[in-house]
Amino acid sequence: MRWLWRSVVGKLWITIMLLVAVVLIILGMFLLQYIDIAFDEPFRVKLLFVYIGIIGFLLSTFFAFFLSSKITQPLLQLKDAANLISEGDYRTRVPIRSSDEIGELAGAFNRMGADLQEFFTDLSHEKEHLSSVLRSMADAVLTMDASGRIVLTNPPGERLLERLRMADWDEEEDRAAAPDAAPGPLRELFRTVIAEGSDLSEKLQVQGGVWSVVMAPLKSDDTVRGVVAVLRDVTEEHRLEKLRRDFVANVSHEIRTPLSMLQGYSEALLDDIAASPEERRELVQVIHDESLRMGRLVKDLLDLARMEAGHVELSLARVDLDPLLRRVARKFSVYTGDRGILLEVEAPDEPVVLMQADEDRLEQVLTNLLDNAVRHSPDGSRIRLALGMSGAQGGRQAKLEVEDEGQGIPEEDVPFIFERFYKADKARKRGSSGGTGLGLAIVRNIVEAHHGSIQVQSKIGRGTTFTLLLPVEPNPILS
Repeated sequence: MRWLWRSVVGKLWITIMLLVAVVLIILGMFLLQYIDIAFDEPFRVKLLFVYIGIIGFLLSTFFAFFLSSKITQPLLQLKDAANLISEGDYRTRVPIRSSDEIGELAGAFNRMGADLQEFFTDLSHEKEHLSSVLRSMADAVLTMDASGRIVLTNPPGERLLERLRMADWDEEEDRAAAPDAAPGPLRELFRTVIAEGSDLSEKLQVQGGVWSVVMAPLKSDDTVRGVVAVLRDVTEEHRLEKLRRDFVANVSHEIRTPLSMLQGYSEALLDDIAASPEERRELVQVIHDESLRMGRLVKDLLDLARMEAGHVELSLARVDLDPLLRRVARKFSVYTGDRGILLEVEAPDEPVVLMQADEDRLEQVLTNLLDNAVRHSPDGSRIRLALGMSGAQGGRQAKLEVEDEGQGIPEEDVPFIFERFYKADKARKRGSSGGTGLGLAIVRNIVEAHHGSIQVQSKIGRGTTFTLLLPVEPNPILS
């Protein structure tokens, strides 16, 4: 619009100047005729010079303005276009009105504008692409400048910053830091990266979680102008790695003990240390018992591995829980009777039937739970097996309870007792039955394979109660 207005004004001014020149020429012709008649020769020459001077001045002014407008107007257009480009309007172009140097300059300017528009368009697309990648990353990404202020984050990074700032690090530096400064645990890593100018990897613990931190410097002309940090939540990986180490250590411990006994007693037999057939029979019996214990451990490990891999084989059929419960209780009646433990079985008058379940697997569950209860119950105590129903019509569940009067489980250990080899109460000793430490883990997997649940209630010195809830109606996934 500005160029159009200047062009219209310039053309109007030239038209006015031409009209004035024509009027002056016509008036001059009439004036010369009048001078020829009214004045003598010397005065006519003077007036002629004056008139010629006026006409020359007007014509020179006209041509000067004309040339000026032809030169300055394109330059002013270039100036206005440059201002618009500097303001971000890269689509601005200058009209080319001639093929001279001014026209070539306008063409070069337009090419520069087109190149700038293409460059900044590509740059904008690249920025949007990087922003999309940054937003879609599951890892937290933080970018800090050379002073330690956070200048850019993605959504996971913002959530992590909230957690870091909510944590009480109890540092005076944190309380005095600016709101956009790096939180306490990242600040020391930031200083190390700034000072050394190299990448750094660390593990960071935040409110019970573990985060892997990779921090790298942002360099410009050999100067560190900031730092980018990528943080990944590795809490689950850390937990699994700990479970793996514990599993290997526990399996090694569980196998080492019977192997040592097998080796020792077998060497005793080879060296004829046993003087009588009775002593040799005792040594052989120990070797036999320890080999059975190792066999149970290997079997339980294989069963648990298959279950955790999702390969639980269930032979589904209609199962009446009352006779199953009493059959398991009879298996332990000898052990409980020898120790004076009262084993009670409570069942309703009406049968409790699971329409689709694996009877052998459920017997394994009850056997493991009752074996734990017997081993951890003192002599003369009571163990209760209870069967009932829970839930309303359409969502009914069979309810099985195994209650003992043992030492109980510490409250902090209850969430972990279903993990492999986890020892809840360090004071509990394994009895002669020699448990493998995998029973509760197997129980949980079997119950979950039936789409049921298992709960634990325990108090130190008062005993433990395991409660199983199993769906009565068949599950479509199981059938």
